[in-house]
Amino acid sequence: MYFIRRLFSWRITSPVLSGLCRSFLWMLLGAFVLSLLLWGSGLKEQDLTTYTYIVHGIAAAFGGLTAGRRATSKGWYQGSLTGGFYGIIVLLVGFLALDSAPAGIDAVWVIAAAAIGALGGMFGVNLQKN
Repeated sequence: MYFIRRLFSWRITSPVLSGLCRSFLWMLLGAFVLSLLLWGSGLKEQDLTTYTYIVHGIAAAFGGLTAGRRATSKGWYQGSLTGGFYGIIVLLVGFLALDSAPAGIDAVWVIAAAAIGALGGMFGVNLQKN
């Protein structure tokens, strides 16, 4: 029984990788809610830009919070790495999938995601289980 429990219960030990996984889970949930909002109301896709940024900010914050909880110290550092990588991955997906050219404002988005992730990491390192 111990072998089966150990075989099927794997845990990501890297704080940044676990934070990225949690970020993308929150982004998936936010995208689902936004698609339901788009389907059920009279909103157009152009009206969702503010909500999209809110979803990405929440996802980066919860990713930083998770990274901070998994880190033993320097939660701001782990959270900012998580937020920065999250921003870079989202921009890379947008570049590859939508064929949108990178612009200077995209660097601001990555810096903002890193700052939000760092804030989440600061809170997350203080939520550790002792």
